[in-house]
Amino acid sequence: MILRLATLADASTIWDILQAAILQRKMDGSTQWQNGYPNEGTVASDIQQGYGYVLEENNMIIAYAAIVFGDEPTYEVINGAWLSNQPYVVVHRVATTPTLKGKGIATELFLRIEKLALEKNTFSIKVDTNFDNIPMLKIMDNLNYTYCGEIFVSGFPRRAYEKLLKPFN
Repeated sequence: MILRLATLADASTIWDILQAAILQRKMDGSTQWQNGYPNEGTVASDIQQGYGYVLEENNMIIAYAAIVFGDEPTYEVINGAWLSNQPYVVVHRVATTPTLKGKGIATELFLRIEKLALEKNTFSIKVDTNFDNIPMLKIMDNLNYTYCGEIFVSGFPRRAYEKLLKPFN
């Protein structure tokens, strides 16, 4: 498996993966991603800004995430406390191809993101998710992310997590 920057040629595959995730969130009874976000414009913007990454296996895209090195404005106010104030990477819009759900692909994606962060000398990863996004909550727990409190996105509370990474020796 490789983690690589997405290209505009990948956009339709990424959008298919995100549409399946949007439908899954709806079937799970969640309001997350049920208001027209993310959309095809979000994918195009992610790619154009250099935030869109795909996890690829055997030349097939199996997962997507927006990986943003820099500040996230919605993280400036938190009901709780972040573990650190150091530079961080933010992970948004995580989705895996539906045929591989439950196979550890999203966990592998996060492990690759940790490696990418270390390669870029960034030692903090911050993530937020809905309170009812059980698969993402399990990943956060399994990979030892620390629950830091609540942030608000468009007025709605989200669970905020941070993981501090150890530099390469």
